[in-house]
Amino acid sequence: MFDTLLIANRGEIACRIIRTCRRMGIRAIAVYSDADVDAQHVRLADAAYHIGGSRPQDSYLRGDAIIAAAKRSGAQAVHPGYGFLSENADFADAVEAAGLVFVGPNAASMRKMGSKAGAKDLMHAAGVPVVPGYTGEDQSLDTLQGEADRIGYPLMIKAAHGGGGKGMRIVHAPLEFAAHLESCQREARNAFGRDRVLLERYIERPRHIEFQIFGDSQGQIIHLNERECSAQRRYQKVIEESPSPFVTPELRAAMGAAAIAAGRAIDYQNAGTVEFIVGQDGGFYFMEINTRLQVEHPVTEMVTSLDLVEWQLRVAAGETLPLPQDAIWSSGHAMEVRLYAEDPDAGFLPGSGKLTRLRLPETSSRVRIDSGVVEGDTVSIFYDPMIAKLIVRDSDRPRALARLREALAQCEIEGPKSNIEFLERLVRHSIVVAGDIDTGYLDRHLDEFIGARKRSADETRHLHALAAAAIRMTTGIRDAASPWALGDGWRLDGAGWTPLHLVSGAEDLRLSIRGHGGDFDVREGDAVSELRGLRLQDGWLSGRIGDSQRRVQVSGDGERILLHDGESRLQLRRASLYRLNDDDGATSGDRVAAPMPGRIVQVKIAVGDHVESGQLVMVMEAMKMELALKAPRAGVIAEVRVKEGDFVEADAALILLEPVVQEAAA
Repeated sequence: MFDTLLIANRGEIACRIIRTCRRMGIRAIAVYSDADVDAQHVRLADAAYHIGGSRPQDSYLRGDAIIAAAKRSGAQAVHPGYGFLSENADFADAVEAAGLVFVGPNAASMRKMGSKAGAKDLMHAAGVPVVPGYTGEDQSLDTLQGEADRIGYPLMIKAAHGGGGKGMRIVHAPLEFAAHLESCQREARNAFGRDRVLLERYIERPRHIEFQIFGDSQGQIIHLNERECSAQRRYQKVIEESPSPFVTPELRAAMGAAAIAAGRAIDYQNAGTVEFIVGQDGGFYFMEINTRLQVEHPVTEMVTSLDLVEWQLRVAAGETLPLPQDAIWSSGHAMEVRLYAEDPDAGFLPGSGKLTRLRLPETSSRVRIDSGVVEGDTVSIFYDPMIAKLIVRDSDRPRALARLREALAQCEIEGPKSNIEFLERLVRHSIVVAGDIDTGYLDRHLDEFIGARKRSADETRHLHALAAAAIRMTTGIRDAASPWALGDGWRLDGAGWTPLHLVSGAEDLRLSIRGHGGDFDVREGDAVSELRGLRLQDGWLSGRIGDSQRRVQVSGDGERILLHDGESRLQLRRASLYRLNDDDGATSGDRVAAPMPGRIVQVKIAVGDHVESGQLVMVMEAMKMELALKAPRAGVIAEVRVKEGDFVEADAALILLEPVVQEAAA
């Protein structure tokens, strides 16, 4: 076993690997970019080396800089984590050429999986079930159209190289094929530099089920059972769980054998994931092998009680697999969701910024948090906006779902917007509870999971009243013997009303409250809510509102409050009673503003240009994606405040249009 390991990654996976190294007595070396100088993985590591600028191509994608850091540190091995260089065969070769151990499969195995078409042919030859389709080199329209007609509709056109959901189209009828093919090829060419495609029969309402495999240098390959990842949005996984609620013991045995056969077909070593698409009839077909550790590996660890990173390190050091196939067992049910800095109501636009408040559940044998940030850290514009992975385990699936809901209710994130409310609605939805979701359900029914929750006027008013009471009960002097501790607005002629200004998102709430102890009246507009017998205990506020008894979860302090009614959350903060509205005089129709922090990639207009409403005027890059900024109306460009290459903050005015001149009435 080597004694020093360099981790060629960042964020939560780097922190995860460091903790395993510490437990195994291995010295952990971190690398970092300009943006990560104060990152948690840098603080946790035994030593850390700077490798370049903030953009991935200037740092974490620089294999030469990473290898140089490994040599300087005295490391004997390099762990790529996932993402960045983890599936780069050239990097794996370069690590080996430098006399270091690459913690992962060899480059030859990676290259066999580099082309979807080649991988599919290889698996078919190895007896692994594959979706009927066409993977030939003849890419002429006539040939592809003929093959599509032979395969039958619906079918999927897929880019032969690349991934991440790019270069994929579903075709439902022969007359649609040519247009979808052209679009798919263009996207593949732009994203991957190659426009070769393959055709596959499209499986209706498919499920995504993957098997964790492990191989060692002695030729042994085993699987660690399955994970289901069918809850997806635009081909990106949202919930991962193990075991799958769909898989029977017979299906598990058949899929496990196929996963091992797939690994043997490419002489696989170390950790990998064989991904299958599964039809409603139980038929399963090979999709791909991810030649690395997966983001969702903790659910496998939770049900098997194994440390997959430790297994990776032992196999990379030349040891045999720690356990044979017949010693692998699974207990209970585990589920994982990922907390992201993103805005589901704005098309899941990634966010960034300082985490001014970050409260996550306490960890235990049943609740696990994998995170690369803490309160006060910044979610950077340069990388994936993940805040944390939340993983839970319980004795069965219903209890695991209940534990996941409870854990999500304890999460508080302030600063950038987050996807917590989206996840809370998702894990309560009937399709998830029933375990019957398919990979396309979220995209077909996204409106069921986003947007403001519909509450009755009375329910909303009662929650506002409970929030006001909670703030009153958590503010002021705690000395019960002091008359000043009441803070009830008492006057000589009786209790007075105290005004209270709360903000919930973009909504201003003007309330008034009177009372003390557990008895309050809260006025909102012309309505008064009577709260009686309130008690705040162990984070729960209970009592009567009118004739009904209520109990809500409460956290926060005198300036902010979070209520959770068991299904959804209401977050409010206290604002000044005399706050003035800030307005720079520019309306949204007279300017183009940055929707988030990022870098300007293209400026497509100049001062004096005439533009039409919706015309592309600028392209910015943020969170590994490009955002097209368009003119809000027709007009003339009055000012361009940025140039290509500039970094900008969220809401910064980038382009101003000349004001609209109102013609005088005749």
